[in-house]
Amino acid sequence: MEHIELFFKSIFIDNMVFSVFLGMCSYLAVSKKVATAVGLGAAVIFVLAITVPLNWLLDQYLLQPGALKWLGAEYADYDLSFLSFIMFIATIATMVQLVEIVVEKFSPSLYNSLGIFLPLIAVNCAILGGSLFMQSREIETLGLALNYGISSGIGWFLAILAIAAIREKIRYSNVPAPLRGLGITFIITGLMGIGFLSFGGMLTGGDEEAKEEKTVEVIKTETEEKKELANNTKIVE
Repeated sequence: MEHIELFFKSIFIDNMVFSVFLGMCSYLAVSKKVATAVGLGAAVIFVLAITVPLNWLLDQYLLQPGALKWLGAEYADYDLSFLSFIMFIATIATMVQLVEIVVEKFSPSLYNSLGIFLPLIAVNCAILGGSLFMQSREIETLGLALNYGISSGIGWFLAILAIAAIREKIRYSNVPAPLRGLGITFIITGLMGIGFLSFGGMLTGGDEEAKEEKTVEVIKTETEEKKELANNTKIVE
């Protein structure tokens, strides 16, 4: 259940675009065509799926205070957390270069359509944000880190795919002149963000029911204790 909850929460509730507005540059620039959006979205999923678990390992076994204790007791007091940004960005840049090489080799047309935005994935704040959120939320296992990386990438992919499909249709719509281009795109993004906020109750409804059940159980227990106390008092009398 923990994996399922993290998966759906990262896609719908804590969506990188609609919740924290990360990765907006490429989201707006490469969302004019669905085919281009799919290619960039797939690249973002791949990069997040690789870099978040790798950075989790770096954080757990190298960067956290006391993480170097596996090297020996004399290293237990070392704190390399000040290197987090440098190490995370180095890992991301390496993976982005790998993606760029693969895309250029197997899909030159997609490589040309993505242009400068493919290497710019290395400085996409959504990619770095995935690793930093993983660190701040103290994700406990490598499996959960992999889950978070994939689900965060899928959330960003759905966002850019949705806006690309809408923008393709808007070309043939009668949009007022002042709102054409980025204006109507920002408005649609805001409306989509409001729509994604409605998923917030998807994982909280069960918690509220569980709290109500616990409250009822506590009340029943207190009532039974009072009855037993009253019966004991009568027996003593």
